[in-house]
Amino acid sequence: MSTGSTTPDTIVLIHGFWVTPRSWEHWITRYQRRGYRVLAPAYPGFEVEVEALNADPSPIEAVTVPAIIEHLELVIRELESPPILMGHSAGGVFTQVLLDHGLGAVGVAINSAPTEGVPVVPLSQIRSTFPVLKNPANRHRAVGFTFEQWHYAFTNTFAEEKSRALYERYAIPASGRIFWGSALANIHPGHDDNYVNYHNDDRAPLLFISGSEDHLMPPSVQRSNAKHYKSDTVTEVVEFEGPHLLPAQDGWEEIADYALEWAVRHAVRSSK
Repeated sequence: MSTGSTTPDTIVLIHGFWVTPRSWEHWITRYQRRGYRVLAPAYPGFEVEVEALNADPSPIEAVTVPAIIEHLELVIRELESPPILMGHSAGGVFTQVLLDHGLGAVGVAINSAPTEGVPVVPLSQIRSTFPVLKNPANRHRAVGFTFEQWHYAFTNTFAEEKSRALYERYAIPASGRIFWGSALANIHPGHDDNYVNYHNDDRAPLLFISGSEDHLMPPSVQRSNAKHYKSDTVTEVVEFEGPHLLPAQDGWEEIADYALEWAVRHAVRSSK
């Protein structure tokens, strides 16, 4: 991948757990209309539609974090110049890992899951992830949310009708193995899959976008994650009103535009 371009022409959107690239559908259209090439790669095995994954969740049971990161790295390394990386929820973790690995011109992590060493575990997060973590046997399963669990974790500020429509359009199960691995990451010896080097001065600029009412990855998680970075590279946090599923809330266009404008401004700075 060349590093000769100073202004990214490609945006890579990275989805989180319990959803697929479909969750970026409106952002893809908006950014394409701005003239960008937009990629929204699925995790390995997730290339089928939501309905197919709900009917057969075996790809979800098989996927691993190293396999996801390896796949995303292959997608990005095939590009001619470093892209803008944007990730939501678990996609925010992958964005941080990819930046740490020297990929991307700039990164935006939206309601990101925490990287290794972030100790903040709010009660709302425990409640949101309880359907997965309540049973150790879920380490071997794909675990879905009921509508009520989805509404609490993803769309708690939405009207029930809209929340249910998004649940039916976007929701899939998530890997119990990955969630149990993430929950135990801070007590495992050595580095885990979500490790990043917080002292990496070569990392591209990073913006955390936080939803004020996010139950799954609340603002305290975003602030704590950002404070872990000790390098001289730009790391900022901005908060918008809204729940975990910020990319689908009313007024998402303002968030999408802010993310892109911040990314372009800082990607250009980073190349000077």
